[in-house]
Amino acid sequence: MKFFNFPGIRTIITAVMVAASFGVQAQPVSKLPSQEIPSSETSSFEGVVEAERQTVIAAQVSGAIVEIATRAGDQVKAGQLLIRIDAHAATQSSAASKAQVISAQAGLELARKELDRQRQLFAQDYLSQAALDRAEARFKVAEAEAHAQIAQAGSAETQAGFYTIRAPYAGTIAEVPVSMGSMAMPGQPLMTIYDPSALRVTSTVPHSVIEHEMSVSSVKMEISGLSSKQLIIPTHIKIMPTVDARTHTAEIRLGLPAKLQDVAPGMFARVWLSVREQATQSVQIPITALVHRAEMTGVYVLDGKNQPLLRQVRIGRVSGGQVEILSGISPDERVVQDAESALAAPAH
Repeated sequence: MKFFNFPGIRTIITAVMVAASFGVQAQPVSKLPSQEIPSSETSSFEGVVEAERQTVIAAQVSGAIVEIATRAGDQVKAGQLLIRIDAHAATQSSAASKAQVISAQAGLELARKELDRQRQLFAQDYLSQAALDRAEARFKVAEAEAHAQIAQAGSAETQAGFYTIRAPYAGTIAEVPVSMGSMAMPGQPLMTIYDPSALRVTSTVPHSVIEHEMSVSSVKMEISGLSSKQLIIPTHIKIMPTVDARTHTAEIRLGLPAKLQDVAPGMFARVWLSVREQATQSVQIPITALVHRAEMTGVYVLDGKNQPLLRQVRIGRVSGGQVEILSGISPDERVVQDAESALAAPAH
């Protein structure tokens, strides 16, 4: 007799063999209970360490860099000197403005004394009203010129201050892309500084994940490169209000503890989110009940006549010798707990 090697025929023959074995040797079956358990999904997402306060210091004026007081990695205090740009021209301009202020103030003082004398003469009827008016006008002109020179001197002094760059706050120098002698231009980045006491992990996650209520205890973080591999609990969680229309993802920001050592912006991080969903019915069976046929995974289900029928299933998580069945069977059905033993049992 000639046999044809068809998968369907093999499945039928296998079911018949299992049915024959059950006719002689009874195999234990399990009635799957319906378990109401809260499902807690834990997913991981990639993230990056960022500084909550990071500043790119740029030049406001042009000139050659004559001093670089710090290097990358240095700790600096607020107001500490960072970079000095050649300010000879600005210094001379500021000095000239100050000299003009002195000259204007001297002219103003002379105009004030002249006005006082003119008023005394006018009071004694030795001076006309027109002459007094001219004296008052000269005083006002001198006063306005003095104020203009003072303002101009202040502007020149402020301009000269742009050539000396100081730290805006206490922090760590992250990058110094310039060198001594380089020509600084307005808008050119000179240095990057960040506050190491305020770091965070930023991650992009699906919006469906953050629709559930998130708490600090449900989030864990792991930062690559740290000697200690312990999971870090964030100090706070901030969910950005916008959602990307193309990817349907949102950005979350997780605060890092202030005293965390050896952490710097740019380091890779992994975020573990545990989202507790609504309680669901869980169908679980022993792993030994699974049958693997090529790319199919199934179980033998007993029908009303106690005959096994092979049925394809979709499996989920495996834990403690039990496997979760996502689809294919219902909690009130009976399955063969040890399908391979039943298949290998000799028929009587």
